[in-house]
Amino acid sequence: MKILAIHGSPRTIRSTTRILTNFVLEGAAEAGAETEMIDLCDFRVSPCTACEGCSFNGICVYEDDVPAIVARMKEADGIIFASPVYIDNVSGQMKLFFDRLADAIHYQVLAGKYGCSVATTHTSGGDEVIVYLNHVLNYLGVITVGGLSVATGGNPEAVDVAEDSARALGKNLAGAIASGFSDPVQEEEIAGNREFFRAMVEENRDFRPEDYKRWVRMGWIG
Repeated sequence: MKILAIHGSPRTIRSTTRILTNFVLEGAAEAGAETEMIDLCDFRVSPCTACEGCSFNGICVYEDDVPAIVARMKEADGIIFASPVYIDNVSGQMKLFFDRLADAIHYQVLAGKYGCSVATTHTSGGDEVIVYLNHVLNYLGVITVGGLSVATGGNPEAVDVAEDSARALGKNLAGAIASGFSDPVQEEEIAGNREFFRAMVEENRDFRPEDYKRWVRMGWIG
């Protein structure tokens, strides 16, 4: 079992979000998971220009590190999205990365995986960002097991108070992977998203036959 955290703070190792995410990973490790964290700011992520080039062959026109990150996400059983709150939303680095996941969303390349979300904020917006991060995971076909936000009030040590909760979240994620956790509400939403994306997959079947065959094998196209 492997769990991968995607950390979107530009402060990297000085980030309180990273500290909190590490607690989650430590909890998952205690439950038997192999864990890894990616600091997005250590990678080259070009902004999406909506050229739709990836729709035809799954390959972005920009040669950067996003395909390698997505490949590591595919190898994982669990995904954690972690971001500080910047003006009531995720960091710019995180949003830049999310915009580049359009093809992964359209073709549901992470379907069957599990995830959760982590956020830190000074005062407000943490819960809303958790909802958004989990929403993106659902878009990717990932079932989420919750999230954790911490308002530090400017005190970096405030995340230490949430250590037990963070470790419990990591254990819960590992447990969901091990047990094959099911959530009918999320699954219905994911199925609805997939039905919307199906037209694109069918339209591009001649350009991307292997992706089309995968959808047929999964029973998403009759």
